[in-house]
Formats: sequence, C-alpha cells, structure tokens
Amino acid sequence: MVSKKLIIRYPSGLELEQAGAICKKAVQYKSLITFAYPDGTANVKSVLSVLGSCVRGGDEVELFCDGVDEVEALQALAELITGGGNSL
Repeated sequence: MVSKKLIIRYPSGLELEQAGAICKKAVQYKSLITFAYPDGTANVKSVLSVLGSCVRGGDEVELFCDGVDEVEALQALAELITGGGNSL
C-alpha cells in the first residue's frame, strides 16, 4: 500500500466534473483506491462517494492505493486530485 497527502487545488473543491474525471481515471487501475478526509473515507472509483465527501478547495486528503499497480495509480491520481494534471 502506498499513500500521499494532498491539498485540493480546485477552488470549488471536487464537484461533478472533477469527480467524474478522477473516477474515470481510477477505474483504469486494478488497485483499491480510496482517500481519507476529515469526516471519513471515499472510494475513488465511485463518483457518488467522491461527491459525498464534500471536499472543498484547500482541504487536505490522504490518497491510498493498494494493489498491483498502486504506484502508477497514486502518481496519476495525485496529479488529477491536486489539479496539477489535465486541466478540468
């Protein structure tokens, strides 16, 4: 298992557009992918779970990846979640 603490850089947080893009990327990996936020955890492969986290811009989350492609998944998703990857 690998993990990384991240700051959400999207000013409005993880809304539908961002959550959809993150989930679309997450389902490409075999690993179990979750993130922890102050009030709980979210399954990153579920748009509803990500939206339900109500994470806002500036919040810190910890991304966890566990599986055969965990390192690749962590790197790709960390870029998307922090807003450093593809512009949404």
